[in-house]
Amino acid sequence: MNSAAAATLPPLREDLRLHEAAPGKDGAPAWSIQDPVTNRFFRIGWLEFECLLRWPGNPEKIAQDIAATTPLAVDKELVEDFARFLAHHHLVRPSPEGVDRLAAQASAPGWRHWRWWLHHYLFVRIPLVRPDRWLARLLPLVRPLCSAPGLLAIALASLLGIVLVARQWDAFTHGVMDILTPSGILGFLLALVISKTFHELGHAFVSTHYGVRVAHMGVAFVVLWPMLYTDTSESWRLRSPRQRLAISSAGIAVEMALAGLSTLAWALLSDGPLRQAMLYLATTGWVLSLALNASPFMRFDGYFIASDLLDFPNLHERSGAVARAWLRRTLLGWNEPDPEPVTPRQRRALVGFALFTWLYRLVVFVGIAIAVYLMFFKVLGIFLFAVEVIWFIVRPFWSEIAVWRKRWSEVLPGRRLLLWGFLLACAVVVAVPWALDVEAPAVAHPERQQAVYGPFAARVTALHAAGGVAAGSPLVQFEAPDLQARERRTDASVRALRRHLGGLVADERGMDQQQAATERLREQLAEARSIVEETGRLQITAEFDGQWVDLDPTVHPGTWVGTKNQLGVLIDPSRWVVDAYVEQRQVDRIHVGASARFRPHRQWSAVDAQVIGIDPARSSKLAHAMLDARHGGPIATQPGERLAVPVESLYRVRLALAEPLAASREMRGSVSIEAQRQSPAWQFLQRVAAVVVRESGF
Repeated sequence: MNSAAAATLPPLREDLRLHEAAPGKDGAPAWSIQDPVTNRFFRIGWLEFECLLRWPGNPEKIAQDIAATTPLAVDKELVEDFARFLAHHHLVRPSPEGVDRLAAQASAPGWRHWRWWLHHYLFVRIPLVRPDRWLARLLPLVRPLCSAPGLLAIALASLLGIVLVARQWDAFTHGVMDILTPSGILGFLLALVISKTFHELGHAFVSTHYGVRVAHMGVAFVVLWPMLYTDTSESWRLRSPRQRLAISSAGIAVEMALAGLSTLAWALLSDGPLRQAMLYLATTGWVLSLALNASPFMRFDGYFIASDLLDFPNLHERSGAVARAWLRRTLLGWNEPDPEPVTPRQRRALVGFALFTWLYRLVVFVGIAIAVYLMFFKVLGIFLFAVEVIWFIVRPFWSEIAVWRKRWSEVLPGRRLLLWGFLLACAVVVAVPWALDVEAPAVAHPERQQAVYGPFAARVTALHAAGGVAAGSPLVQFEAPDLQARERRTDASVRALRRHLGGLVADERGMDQQQAATERLREQLAEARSIVEETGRLQITAEFDGQWVDLDPTVHPGTWVGTKNQLGVLIDPSRWVVDAYVEQRQVDRIHVGASARFRPHRQWSAVDAQVIGIDPARSSKLAHAMLDARHGGPIATQPGERLAVPVESLYRVRLALAEPLAASREMRGSVSIEAQRQSPAWQFLQRVAAVVVRESGF
């Protein structure tokens, strides 16, 4: 605000209300300005209050009068700053230009225009009810529950429920798994609506108890995710921080009480729909309320609780301003003062809180976008992801860069050189092709393996002990009484048919029966040969010299086994190979003969390897279950007919280890394969293109 414009300050709006607020931590008095139109509250200190007492007038005269009559140190610039604050929040009578600007804003399309949705989709409120009247009528009925005896009874009941559930924890966790079913998801959503309704009623009743008007209740959409809300903004006119804390924490307290009582009900009820409903209410209250509402990094209950406990209103905005000032001092060397007086300890806490809040919000909003992508339709999820990256990363970064450009002359020459050097180094790191190795999950195993299974339903008669085995040595011997009986019957049938044929040859009348008997004999001889082959399968021998490992401890002589029973594995420990699964965008960078390193899982040591083969087509099945994400592995899969199917396009690369591993059979790990040079920027673009191509099937 220039001097000409500040000659006479604009008058305040006549509908504004001034409330005495609780003093600050330093004992300084404070007040709150209430805007009844927007129902917003603005906290001011002693200096701003003295300005209001002399408003309107000339800023210089106001400053001189305050300095002469109070111990406050004030100048014209401070008064003008306060005037700009009031004008920014529309707390003064608008000038003719301001009236025209407000009229233009009122005539804008608003929610009917796509720009409004782009700006407001992160958070938008839809008021539904004005609950003042029925809250006042129902408050006498609810007040006994908030008394000391009522709260004690709820706490004891909840504690009893937790103790009883702990005694039948397996049944409780088994019931939780039912939430993953379609009916369970529906029940969970219904329980969520009930729990959050009680949550908001808790805020509303406690506010009414302390005489705070609840302006409205409705639905808020956070990144298109619906949430109930209660407008308790008038609680800022309460002088007692304890009362504001009670209003802020009422929602979580009610939800915890509902969860505790539901836990007790589940423990006492018998199996049925009602018991399952109590389970949904309990898990909803215990998990979601603590995980989401208690977080101080979003403007939910945890944020207002933290603000009241610390007596630090507008915690997000003030910590963000302190963090920006700290960044400018640290990175640019500016003589940037803190936006408000803070101690070094407070500064460190506020900067850390602001940085974590920025990261937390980004993760939460991106997670919601991914959930929309997975649960609804892809186009919306991709759009939300792009908007959030622009809103939370690009937009704040660009705004800060604009400030840097405007004040670049304030940066010291030495600091400029460091910044340019840092930017140049980043450009080199990102743009220059580096010899970046290809990293891929892998499984190492002996090149030769002989897995031994039961040939058919048979009984084990002999089993080789675990350890070294020479080629040709018997590993397992079986007997099959049914097979022996078939052999005896077949031998007897063959002998009888041969005698019968001999008699038909000597009998002139037997020529008509000779052909049929010959065909029958041929069938029995084929049966005898098949029995001989099956009998040969009753002994399994070692195909090579190796180690006989992974014996089934439940199998011993006399045990019956089937074809699905793996009895043991014969391995050749002298030669090991690695099966690695490489992404499609990376497979063209490697070639047969390339050197590599295999690093076992959770080990620092690595073994040299060499690429000996690359599959020409993508892997349609994941042969190694230990790499499956559903079993704790790194590869995301979807169920197949027999083996899991990788979600992404992966190619199997076979490598030979330079030396054997000290493992019994196979070992999970990762490989680092020497590859062609490629810049990180090009890698990033390839990854983005791969995602777009993969997800283009809308």
